[in-house]
Amino acid sequence: MKKYHVLVVFFLFTLAVSAQSGQSFLLNLYGGYTFSDRVDFDSSYAKVEDGFEYGIGLEYFIMDNASIELKYNRLDTRMPLYTKVPLNEGSIAAGTQLNAGDDKGAINYILADYTYYFGSSSQKALPFLGAGAGVAILETPRSGNGTYFAWEAKAGVKVKTNSPLSINLHAYLQSMSAAVGYDYYWDYYWGPVAVNDYVSTFQFGLGASLSYDFSK
Repeated sequence: MKKYHVLVVFFLFTLAVSAQSGQSFLLNLYGGYTFSDRVDFDSSYAKVEDGFEYGIGLEYFIMDNASIELKYNRLDTRMPLYTKVPLNEGSIAAGTQLNAGDDKGAINYILADYTYYFGSSSQKALPFLGAGAGVAILETPRSGNGTYFAWEAKAGVKVKTNSPLSINLHAYLQSMSAAVGYDYYWDYYWGPVAVNDYVSTFQFGLGASLSYDFSK
């Protein structure tokens, strides 16, 4: 995790220096509702249940209509794991939850986003599109923590006021990918070949953020 801490410190330092050039520098507080998703494995499947997602971000406008942002979001959720087929010679029926009473977890997203705002900076309402990439730190009660690649896409509208405060209303899609084992294939020349088997979450959400512009 040390390399991520160094990256965060470097990014914050860059933003602080850039803010002195007179461009807008914003603090964003996030809240939203993230919907559930199902993740399939070979003999089981898991659900990442819906829940409230919250976080904080630092956004810097590199020009009037475009910004970069470093943000942290957290989703506290349950992750029940179910069997697809009978296990232990049929003693565990298909559809049985394997981690009943021990399925609480969380996903921590650390993302670097790029956002483009459409229209003039003098408008009170600005539609926007954005996307970002980074890491997701998955917390599970049985397997501990794991760090995986993550990305998101978002769309919404920014509503400005005459004060330093503004509100962003947005929809978002977040994804996390993880290697969960190997699939084996037969190659004519090389024989059995092991290939990493990946699974991904895809969770849609609706949210809002309250922004404070330090340049006003």
